[in-house]
Amino acid sequence: MNLFAFGLGYSARHWIATGRFARAGGTVTTREKAEALRAGGIEVFVLDEGACDPGILAAVGDSDAILTSVPPDEGGDPVLEQAEAAIAGSRAGWIGYLSTIGVYGDRGGGWIDETAEPDPPSERTRRRVAAEEAWLALGRRTGKAVQVFRLSGIYGPGRSAVDQLRAGTARRIVKPGQVFNRIHVEDIAAVLSASLDRPRPGAIYNLADDEPAPPQDVVAHAAALLGVEPPPEIPFDPATLPAMTASFYGANKRVRNDVIKRELGVTLAYPTYREGLAAIAGRS
Repeated sequence: MNLFAFGLGYSARHWIATGRFARAGGTVTTREKAEALRAGGIEVFVLDEGACDPGILAAVGDSDAILTSVPPDEGGDPVLEQAEAAIAGSRAGWIGYLSTIGVYGDRGGGWIDETAEPDPPSERTRRRVAAEEAWLALGRRTGKAVQVFRLSGIYGPGRSAVDQLRAGTARRIVKPGQVFNRIHVEDIAAVLSASLDRPRPGAIYNLADDEPAPPQDVVAHAAALLGVEPPPEIPFDPATLPAMTASFYGANKRVRNDVIKRELGVTLAYPTYREGLAAIAGRS
């Protein structure tokens, strides 16, 4: 089976590394990134704002599965803008769009599942909802199984509170009542593989762990695993944070993950941050 991934980011690269695919290729945004990934045996192309590389179109046409995580911009979804005809005409029977639980907006800490209507709080998340619908519409037009995966905060080796503590960049920001769900990159790969085995056109899945938790608790637990003092607590102040970080704290919700378990038969390898951080802390 061949995979083409628009956006060879952290999650896509990890899925490819599971060895599920006979051939894998995808896109990045710079030639420097392309050269680095080509050394690992992945067929890599640069997707820019100009005309789509003919090599991309050929690889897409020869793919059995297509994954996309490229964010929308002011003009819409860049992948559909450049490669929609090639995707529609490809032999791919499975298409996955990696989105975000950010499309649900703020729910005041309440529980939500896939039946909750999106309530995007910003222009960025409104574009994301529009992109989801554009991909689902492509599926309806072509008969291809397009699935949307709404991801919680992604973490894993090299990208966790453990890594931040080791690098000296961890911060313990406290906003009373704030919780976040997370999802380990290995569990993302497991969900994608399960969906690939059981395509459902138009499906929407929340990818989240079992325990939404305050971010300061996660940092404190990581510090305990490493046997170091956690960084001091810092009261939440949006004026002192990057706009993107502050926007995350503006949405407070607890996300249910029952559908990936019930429909896809997924058992999370890391059901809470505790298991995930313990595995990362023990890897080096």
